[in-house]
Amino acid sequence: MKDLTDVQEVMADIGRRVRVAAMELAVASSETKRVAIESAADAVWKRREEIIAANAEDIACGHEKGLSAAMMDRLLLDEGRIKGICDSLREVAAQPDPVGEVMDEWDRPNGLHVKRVRTPLGVVGIIYESRPNVTSDAAALCLKSGNAAILRSGSESFHSAGAIHACLLDGLDAAGLPRDAVQRVPTRDRSAVSELLRMTDHVDVIVPRGGKGLVSVVQQEARVPVFAHLEGIVHVYVDAAADKETALRVVLNAKTRRTGICGAAECLLVHKDAFTAVGRPVIKALLEAGVEVRGDESAQAVEGVVPAAVEDWGREYLDMKMAAKVVESIDHAIEHIRTHGSSHTDCIITADDGAAERFFRNLDSAILMRNASTQFADGGEFGMGAEIGIATGKLHARGPVGATQLTSFKYLVTAEGAVRS
Repeated sequence: MKDLTDVQEVMADIGRRVRVAAMELAVASSETKRVAIESAADAVWKRREEIIAANAEDIACGHEKGLSAAMMDRLLLDEGRIKGICDSLREVAAQPDPVGEVMDEWDRPNGLHVKRVRTPLGVVGIIYESRPNVTSDAAALCLKSGNAAILRSGSESFHSAGAIHACLLDGLDAAGLPRDAVQRVPTRDRSAVSELLRMTDHVDVIVPRGGKGLVSVVQQEARVPVFAHLEGIVHVYVDAAADKETALRVVLNAKTRRTGICGAAECLLVHKDAFTAVGRPVIKALLEAGVEVRGDESAQAVEGVVPAAVEDWGREYLDMKMAAKVVESIDHAIEHIRTHGSSHTDCIITADDGAAERFFRNLDSAILMRNASTQFADGGEFGMGAEIGIATGKLHARGPVGATQLTSFKYLVTAEGAVRS
């Protein structure tokens, strides 16, 4: 058994072994990868009682730490959520293999035929917090795209992640792939994260999935390239031409379905001309659902709304709390989102095509929606089977990071003895 107290050596050993496994995984057949992921799904379901028992340890630790209700919800696994993990794994397994896909090809007058084809990134390090299902989602997407993975779960989900990781190893065994292809950092020691962020010889990209604190640390310390999203400061704008029933349905779902996910709405903006007929009923419905609404002076006209502080604009609550503001126009809404948003997901509720077009054109969030709950900001809902996270940067990957986004490309150039003059 390895000495886990020597974190530097533990991480170096993981890095060496995962890099070797990545070379084998990069050339694995589509069928082999499919078998690995489907077999992992079978193992998760077969071993669900073990996973639930491990999760119970994490839940107990969460209570001791005083985690919020939203964080505890993110941490919890029951049979229904384990079935969701299995379904997600099988959906990823059934997707087309992106590796080797011809993205473009062309002939040149100089006699060259050029192809641009998708290729794995290599080794992906995933650092995540309380959601144990990220363990399976991340591993499956890495396997599908021919990448090896190093998984570093948060201390809150340590036992759950370990139980799920064991099932992933079962899947690799069933497919005849090296177990080293999906590594799990076996210690809660935070210095392991710092080591992972510096492993430029072994890791090709880091994907942090968690709160602002985690992502900020990763971006500041990483020497390895990072796909990151900072926060889900998600806005819903109720336009002057919004339908009342649509607004009620969408806003309530966007805020209350699950408050602890990055697609949960955090700020409601209402056009002044829609406030009486639409905004007021929506805010009342939020209050009745148990949401604490922190509003500007105009929104405070609804009984029960408490005054918003300056820090409530641009805040990710991840809780049954929401900011609300009445704006003069769609342009004021757009300006507010530009100033206080995080370029994650923003939504307009309107029956006016022109307003929707203006909203879509003038905002540059990774995901923009019309008349749809922001809780759909999820790779699974986009048909990707799963996601590692929502990237809000503008380089390489943006929006849900699925298997295709975990590839790069290379050029294949062929000719019949072409020489350059």
